[in-house]
Amino acid sequence: DIHGQHHKCTALKISTDQGAVGWGLSSQEVKNSLDYLLDKNLADLISPDTGALPPVDRHMDFALYDLMGVILNKPVYELLGNHGPRENPIYSGMIYLDELEPPENPAGLDVILKNCEWDYQYGYRQLKVKIGRGGKWYPHDAGLDKDIEVIKMIYEEFKNRQVDILLDANDIYTLEDTIALFDGIGDIPIFWIEEPFREEASDMRELKKWMRENGFTKTLYVDGEANPDHALCLEMASEGTMDGFLPDIHGYGFTKWLELMPILKRTRTVASPHAWGNMLKTHYIAHLAAGLGNVVTIEGVTCLSDDIDYGDYAIKDGKIRVSDDAGFGMKLLV
Repeated sequence: DIHGQHHKCTALKISTDQGAVGWGLSSQEVKNSLDYLLDKNLADLISPDTGALPPVDRHMDFALYDLMGVILNKPVYELLGNHGPRENPIYSGMIYLDELEPPENPAGLDVILKNCEWDYQYGYRQLKVKIGRGGKWYPHDAGLDKDIEVIKMIYEEFKNRQVDILLDANDIYTLEDTIALFDGIGDIPIFWIEEPFREEASDMRELKKWMRENGFTKTLYVDGEANPDHALCLEMASEGTMDGFLPDIHGYGFTKWLELMPILKRTRTVASPHAWGNMLKTHYIAHLAAGLGNVVTIEGVTCLSDDIDYGDYAIKDGKIRVSDDAGFGMKLLV
């Protein structure tokens, strides 16, 4: 279905001989490593400060952190050090090319504003708008023009309502397209531009230089979500070309994010782990943000589930408040 409705994911549930239970998002790959958990003390498997201990499979770390929090009766963010705010900005990652759906009777641009309004009423104050229509769905020039039209339309509707606009091209643009987009939207403030094109050092530097010289100094240039060149992204961050790094909280790994965050802090690079596809990931990032700090905003993925109680993570006035319940504060109902 559209944008992943009725999505299924793999969960790992771990129980102790004392009856404590922890669970978390995982992967089918973890089946090959389950025997390693047998007869182990939790302290042999995970550390509050550094995460899963080798050779523990990285797909176990959400469940292990949840279990540790349950046993200690502490939320995960406290286990991580409680170095960040308990309330953090959150954006809706759900504004897509909605004018094209359904294919047999496209709804037109009005549905985009309708969806933005739904997000606003839900509590979001940041809207991430997918761009890149000319890469597949429109002829190139018409797609770029439509991207500009949509951005202007959303801005005009929400400009007096304290809403930030974020842009995400999923590597579909070129450097020239990105500059043309910025030229086309004029002085509309943009919170960030995400993955305008595939990471390439000279183009990244040229874009950042152009942004600095043409009135987009406050716009963050963020990258590294989809199969990133990790080393290049860190190089671009260290020299100030890239402002934020976005590896997926699950695909990259919660434990690896614990290793990455100090590196980003040293280079004054903000973090915003990718979360699309699953609200569990949004809530995991809320703990990372409250535990470590340095998360500029959190990707919101609003979901309903018959199998999960997502816990107490209220979104109000553009911020998400992390759950204070033990572990990650969510329950598996099956």
